[in-house]
Amino acid sequence: MSTPVKTATRVFRLPDLGEGLTEAGLVQWLVAVGDTIATDQAIAEVETAKSVVELPSPFAGVVTALHGTPGDTIDVGAPVLEVADPGSEETASARQAPAAQPEHEAYRQEERAGSGNVLIGYGTSASASTGRRRRPAAPRPTRAPASTAPAPAATAPESPAPAPRDAARPAPVAVRSPLVRRLARDLGLDVHAISPTGADGAITRADVLRAAVDHAVDGVAAAPAPTSATAPTGEIDGLPVRSRERLSPLRRTVSARLAQSRSEIPEATVWVDVDATELWDLRGRMAPEGAKAPSITALLARFVLLALEDYPVLASRLSDDGSELISFDGVNLGVAADTERGLLVPVVPHAHRLTVADLDAALRELAATARAGTLPPERLRGSTFTLNNYGGLGVDGSAAIINHPDVAILGIGRIIERPWVVDGAIVPRRIVQLSLVFDHRVCDGGYAAGFLRRVVELIEHPLRAFGRV
Repeated sequence: MSTPVKTATRVFRLPDLGEGLTEAGLVQWLVAVGDTIATDQAIAEVETAKSVVELPSPFAGVVTALHGTPGDTIDVGAPVLEVADPGSEETASARQAPAAQPEHEAYRQEERAGSGNVLIGYGTSASASTGRRRRPAAPRPTRAPASTAPAPAATAPESPAPAPRDAARPAPVAVRSPLVRRLARDLGLDVHAISPTGADGAITRADVLRAAVDHAVDGVAAAPAPTSATAPTGEIDGLPVRSRERLSPLRRTVSARLAQSRSEIPEATVWVDVDATELWDLRGRMAPEGAKAPSITALLARFVLLALEDYPVLASRLSDDGSELISFDGVNLGVAADTERGLLVPVVPHAHRLTVADLDAALRELAATARAGTLPPERLRGSTFTLNNYGGLGVDGSAAIINHPDVAILGIGRIIERPWVVDGAIVPRRIVQLSLVFDHRVCDGGYAAGFLRRVVELIEHPLRAFGRV
């Protein structure tokens, strides 16, 4: 009688996806129990506080268990999936981490040695709890239902046997781009029902949009009658509660950072109304042949960078204990961007080296990438001064909150026509309000006002800056 071949089961735990994030939301599984996967193959999409990313597996083998369902929040270090590697006992043992070394510590050493994908190798200590909390999630189309493993007990259970593959489950679909996959999910489409037209058999963005139109047409004909709204879940202060929704990872991160800024920074604000008529008229004449004129934000960013050369304290930082002022040679400029996922502050590194044209190109690219939700975490950190052009939102002013650990932020309101006194006469002029919020620990109001006056001078007389722009 032959001896059964032993199967080694490996547990993939959620890695730290960057910037010390402690959790991620499970968006959708890209594999199912019974699938055979390769090392670095994407096995799930997860939402962090920064973006939606595909999570690659550090193991190859057969998927035996999936931990979690779409909508769950998974802590760093908690199990994500289990993979079995059928083979001889010797082969299985050779592929395991050394016995004296915990699995997660092997991940860490591999990453320190410079191992490939940054999403692999950040495991943390295992916890006796599942590390998972449910959060409300809109129903999403997923692949065929996959078994969800029970929460691990204090003592490790025997490895589950590989589930038989379902012959009816569709074969893997070639969706190369995570943006295409996300577009299909956001439109409520099952990628298995989309016909690919890509040269290599991949589903393209055009395929998804075409399927969305067909789906919408079919949906109009088959739309069910409206149903009654869900019953309220209790009352608070006499008002019925309509719903409860857990904050997204991004919203919780923004909340924590703003709370930290308010609690740690004694901020003060100075503001001024500026006549931007000359800049407004000049900008239209700055467009190169056949190209667009630079944006107002790019011009104002350049003026701010020039003013920071004379007032560098506003682009410095305080040490963690607040005992030292850390000054820099140059500026990493953070630019607030309003996106569908919330407020993001992408960073233009070494912005002081850039011309207006360079700044304009960099800002347009950052804005597009931020709104697409594809900014990597490293492009969202490291700012030393922040610019917030909230005029695009249709407001004139704001009591902004400093982007910690910066010590200042400049807000820009709408540039609109207002009555203005020029040489004793009331005339229409293009007026904008600038609002500077600064950390009162690093400087006083006189220094902050001096910086603001320098920016005002460059806006009201932009030709004076041409030699340095």
